[in-house]
Amino acid sequence: MSATPLVSQVDSHNPEKSELIPPLLGATVAELTTWVQQQGQPAYRGKQLHEWIYDKGVRSLSDISVFPKQWRKEVAEIPIGRSILHYRSMAPDGTVKYLLRLTDGQIIETVGIPTFAEGGDGPKARLTVCVSTQVGCPMACDFCATGKGGYKRNLERYEIIDQVLTVQEDFQQRVSNVVFMGLGEPLLNTENVLAALKSLNQDVGIGQRSLTVSTVGIRDRIRQFAQNNLQVTLAVSLHAPNQPLREKLIPSARNYPLEDLLAECREYVEITGRRVTFEYVLLAGVNDLPEHALQLSKCLRGFQSHVNLIPYNPIQEVDYKRPNRDHIQAFVNVLKEQNTAVSVRYSRGLEADAACGQLRASKN
Repeated sequence: MSATPLVSQVDSHNPEKSELIPPLLGATVAELTTWVQQQGQPAYRGKQLHEWIYDKGVRSLSDISVFPKQWRKEVAEIPIGRSILHYRSMAPDGTVKYLLRLTDGQIIETVGIPTFAEGGDGPKARLTVCVSTQVGCPMACDFCATGKGGYKRNLERYEIIDQVLTVQEDFQQRVSNVVFMGLGEPLLNTENVLAALKSLNQDVGIGQRSLTVSTVGIRDRIRQFAQNNLQVTLAVSLHAPNQPLREKLIPSARNYPLEDLLAECREYVEITGRRVTFEYVLLAGVNDLPEHALQLSKCLRGFQSHVNLIPYNPIQEVDYKRPNRDHIQAFVNVLKEQNTAVSVRYSRGLEADAACGQLRASKN
């Protein structure tokens, strides 16, 4: 999928006559080269512009010192597509939560998650960014804070990429991994998500296998996503091993039976050759019993998959509880006995309300 073409000749004498163009963030070297030539500049300025946008994180064309001063004045109002930092908080584990204000005043949340080398005092071995894809979320999962705030709109390609550059700039370190697990349902914003994935890979320089897209499951969208032949990781938020329980936790599941979702996941594996990760939030007394683990293992037989168990992270709106470690381990043991690949992920950023299921684009 190609980015939105950049077209227009800026009329510096009468800005009202200048054609509107999309923000530059998300454009390739080739597209930026075409654009600078449209402005009467030599082709090599396209590569310079690309470097300043993606490597240096410039926020205004007027700040690109290698450009002629007069031209910088002429294009100063052309948007790059960077957001404004509205709020920042750090959890004791080093995870940082950012609230970003977009050009229309909407607020989104993104999270920077550093992984430290052994001992914790050395350099960060890895930096993961959890990005949002929508303002709010329409899925309304019962245990998730994001869905309690409703849905407003999809994010544009540049608004997704900007989140990664913001974290990279703040940590002063290259981002190594990006997970599309923030606000919103990525497969309800497929066009912009695919464009952002392409740019993060080709322009920001993050390998496809270091990119993860999480979905609760939208009919036919996983199949369509597979047709792009990407090497990204697909993570499906399952959270229940049977249809009645899944409908209780995920309202949209009423329109998309579990067996249909799993059939589409099998197709994804066949098309891409990539295994599917199934995310499963453990809720004490709700979906964490040994019989649930046995049902889950039966659901996943016959194709490449991995279960990522996530002990519940509490939110104010509901009374779900996190199971204790004995219950978690018992669930793990049943899956292992059934030869189901499994791991447990204890979410980072819990104290800053930046953990999985807690994102709500607010300071609380």
